[in-house]
Amino acid sequence: MRNVDVVRTALGNTMRSKTRTFLTVIAIVIGAFTLTLTSGLGAGINKYVDSMVAGFGQTNQIYVMPAMDPSQQMPTNGEPQEYDPEEANATGEFGMPMLTEDDIATIEGIDGITDVEPIVFVTADYLQTAEGDQFVLQSLGFPSDAAGMEMEAGTTPDPQAMELTVPETWLSAFGTEDPNEVLGQTVTIGLQDMAQQEQTVEAEIVGVSQQAISGVGGSPMPSSALNQELNDVQTSGLDVEQPKNYVQAVATVGNLEANETAIKQSLSDEGLMGLTLEDQLGVITGIIDTVTWVLNGFALIALLAASFGIVNTLLMSVQERTREIGLMKALGMGRGKVFGLFSTEAVMLGVMGSVIGVGLGVLLGVIGNAALVNGPLSGVAGLSLYAVDPVSILLIVALILAIAFLAGTMPAARAAKKDPIEALRYE
Repeated sequence: MRNVDVVRTALGNTMRSKTRTFLTVIAIVIGAFTLTLTSGLGAGINKYVDSMVAGFGQTNQIYVMPAMDPSQQMPTNGEPQEYDPEEANATGEFGMPMLTEDDIATIEGIDGITDVEPIVFVTADYLQTAEGDQFVLQSLGFPSDAAGMEMEAGTTPDPQAMELTVPETWLSAFGTEDPNEVLGQTVTIGLQDMAQQEQTVEAEIVGVSQQAISGVGGSPMPSSALNQELNDVQTSGLDVEQPKNYVQAVATVGNLEANETAIKQSLSDEGLMGLTLEDQLGVITGIIDTVTWVLNGFALIALLAASFGIVNTLLMSVQERTREIGLMKALGMGRGKVFGLFSTEAVMLGVMGSVIGVGLGVLLGVIGNAALVNGPLSGVAGLSLYAVDPVSILLIVALILAIAFLAGTMPAARAAKKDPIEALRYE
């Protein structure tokens, strides 16, 4: 019997008892469906997390800030702390530690760091449109986050120009729903200097952003030049020179993978702390992967139960076809062919279950993702809940076929060992 004949015969034998085959395949379908759905959910959410990573900056950057001293985080009733004027000058409005110019110089001098961008904190009062309408500015975005914004229209600000973007939720302030109509408009930002005098700075709108789940793009985003100009205005107004403090600094590293450990140690030695994007979002991806593996574990339990169904189905088939096995052996069919025939029947069950289960999983995942992303969750920019990963799908199918083959080896071995004379006498 040729291999093609073995496959054809195995398929025909599988369909002999349709009800028994259907029940066995259903168990495989459940496992395949669950594996496909959970792996797709994990891939989709991790894909969205990757887009969030882009929203927080570049993968070759380290975010540097002062190392937090636990004894200074909250007021205590313990012993009084010695006053240090340099540390006092490097403290922000809400008691948070800030970076000084000396810190920036220290960071620039660390081996492996090629560029340092200090980030200043600006508190503005209002944004005035060309028509003269004024709107409260709750906050401004950090220019270092501009590279990861999801744009509805236009582009991100030029770091060297007096430009900014506004979120799409601000379109009503300009009396339009078309984001392209606000591009090129000049707006005025009002803020107070150190003497509590109102000052203004003009800027051009070059883009309209969508708000990501990270919050990036949800506030007007100034360019680096505009942000620095606003900070200069904010700290002006007094004859006394104000110390320059920075919320954090974004350090660009030439080879982050090779230099990360050494740079972090150097920063720690200087009383600073460095965090990469992986440090900030690694916990999130870890949780997602853990949940995905737990759900996959339940799917594997379903497949394990299905494997016992395959064993039971084929054992009954061997029992019912004992005389048929004896006849095949009497006609010259060897043990290997008999083993291959029943093993192929097991694989056929796996093929049917995996194709149906994977197909249903992909179909439901794609439809569900489109319904949610374009419906209740349409306000979340770049959201992806499900992604089709061809490699994962192929691995799922291969896993199911392997389980089916292994489940069929015992019945196939029992059939192959049948004595043809005894089998022909079987009633």
